[in-house]
Amino acid sequence: MAAIQGLRGTGQFDSDFRPKNYRELYTLLEPNGSAPLNALLSMTSSEATDDPEYRLFKDELPDRKLTVNGAIGNANGTSITVDAGNDNLFAVKGTMLVNAATGEVMRCTADATATGLTVERNIGGTSHSIADDANLFISGSAFEEGATSPTAISFDASVDYNYTQIFRTSYGLSNTLSATNLRTGDKEDELATKALKLHMQDIERAMFFGKRHETNGTSSQPTRYTGGLVNNITNVIDRSSASSTMTEDQFDRYLIESIFAFGSKQKIAFVGAKTAGHLQKIGKNRWQPTVIDDTYGISISQYHTFAGDLMVHLHPQFRQIPGMDDAMIIIDFPHLKYRYLDGRDTQLLRDRQAPDADQVKHEYLTECGLEMTQSKTHTYIKNWTTLA
Repeated sequence: MAAIQGLRGTGQFDSDFRPKNYRELYTLLEPNGSAPLNALLSMTSSEATDDPEYRLFKDELPDRKLTVNGAIGNANGTSITVDAGNDNLFAVKGTMLVNAATGEVMRCTADATATGLTVERNIGGTSHSIADDANLFISGSAFEEGATSPTAISFDASVDYNYTQIFRTSYGLSNTLSATNLRTGDKEDELATKALKLHMQDIERAMFFGKRHETNGTSSQPTRYTGGLVNNITNVIDRSSASSTMTEDQFDRYLIESIFAFGSKQKIAFVGAKTAGHLQKIGKNRWQPTVIDDTYGISISQYHTFAGDLMVHLHPQFRQIPGMDDAMIIIDFPHLKYRYLDGRDTQLLRDRQAPDADQVKHEYLTECGLEMTQSKTHTYIKNWTTLA
């Protein structure tokens, strides 16, 4: 049985899995239903929040590369103007720089300013000119004997946030209908099941397509919307500019340079029908995908690629949503978390009818959101209509 990084257990949903609320009950009953993302999130480390606006810190190591602003024809010029950027401040006195295009090695002779470098040129090599927009990268440091310590440098994590969103799905029936003997069975039980499916479907769609926003934030009753994957993933591959075509070689490059460039070497891809067909064609020829039934309750196909393992699931709702049949959303689960307002995870609230109403009315209510601790580890591929 294949393991999936970031999940609590190593087995499938079975009788030993005890749901604590209706969200987990739904994923137990229908893990391959309309909300497979929530089925997997229910097995991750969900976390409560005591505020509908929850903040998180995102941190990553800097690239420490600089871009030259203006060509330097003189191979001995020691003053270099660079584009403004935070990475420039890492070039303190003693820092080594390399021109990625020419291989020239330089050493900073003074701490960098916001847009300027003072360097010793052409260390151990021949003279080179520097082109406009040339990329310089930091390659270590070098200090003379007896030197004092360099200028201290540090960097802070960035602060991000998201909201919990209130989802409500009601169902009801008259007391007359409730007392009627129907051949199709208990009508209230049928409505309860359908309402829970719709409720989880709504949450699933918000997790994918929601846009972070707050309306009337200064009022006593604001409306909040949680930000979903599509609107928060920064690693987006849009094939519309290439006639919606992608070759196997191009997909291979994306696997190496983009999809598995950051994060785990095992990721889950939710795909539309057309994209599933493309992967199946590639898999038949080269990857030999392994079909894994009911792993964590979800039926997936595992593609062993040279860049990493892609766990693929055909998302049922992508068949229903326009524009998602040729899409793929690749998720790195250790960097994704289900957040719910404390005491407001999915629950069934009974008897919501008016006091004088000759009916019963119940509702499912959830106040939850999505937390993405890193955005570069996830990928959104869209408009992949044709496999060339």
